[in-house]
Amino acid sequence: MATYAIGDVQGCYPELQRLLDKLRFDPAQDQLWFCGDLVNRGGQSLETLRLIHSLRENSVVTLGNHDLSLLAIAQRRQDAQARVNPELREVLFADDAPVLFEWLRSQKLLHHDERLNWTMVHAGLAPMWTLRQAQRSAEDVERELSSPRHPRLLRNLFGNRPAVWSTRLQGLDRQRATINTMTRMRYCDVNGRIDFEAKGIPGTQKPGLYPWFSVPGMRRRDTRIVCGHWSALGRFAGLGVHAIDTGCVWGGQLTALRLDSEELQYFTVNAEPHRKRPPDGED
Repeated sequence: MATYAIGDVQGCYPELQRLLDKLRFDPAQDQLWFCGDLVNRGGQSLETLRLIHSLRENSVVTLGNHDLSLLAIAQRRQDAQARVNPELREVLFADDAPVLFEWLRSQKLLHHDERLNWTMVHAGLAPMWTLRQAQRSAEDVERELSSPRHPRLLRNLFGNRPAVWSTRLQGLDRQRATINTMTRMRYCDVNGRIDFEAKGIPGTQKPGLYPWFSVPGMRRRDTRIVCGHWSALGRFAGLGVHAIDTGCVWGGQLTALRLDSEELQYFTVNAEPHRKRPPDGED
């Protein structure tokens, strides 16, 4: 039995198929962890969602910003949905869209496995959070997303405020701060205030900003963390963090990390030849 974490797929369906073949994935005994951003930009988001949904008994998903954005768009009127890009329209107007969206809304923001001592999140954790605080914050959003109240949260999903999570926040502000932290953060200051514009490699950020995993004075967590979201960072291992968004949708690679082995084992497939690097500033 093997457990693999897979970086941002973003609708790169052929690469996901090739990666599963390379892993010799056996649904009878193996498990997959997906770090989020299953959809958008790769061209085959519907096929990707259908494949991962078919593996739902053997997989864990933490939602990324693109996944949540899709769920939010699904709450709009049909004429507004018809104005999004063709790849997402294909998902929105698919016959099985209601099934896929109900399943997607039931996925996690954070997953922790005590036996393996691995924690998965799409982007990162606030520097003041202990693991238990992060779990409670994620559970608050997860309950709302999977409840009949989900339209209210999804209609109020977008926005850069609050840019810092705080125990003083309540309701939608608290939930949006959790979502921004767990699905959009790369850099923040010592107080955990996110800079949403800084997206380059460490060393290119403004003074006073730090990669979320190296903020001075951040809380200690006795768990290994696997995440995605930051394609410019690429594959990174350090400070208890293992980042595996290697930019497949931009012409890089799709990466899997085996979580149940004593030594780190990475498995990669190259992107399809037509994929291109992004313009500056792309997520």
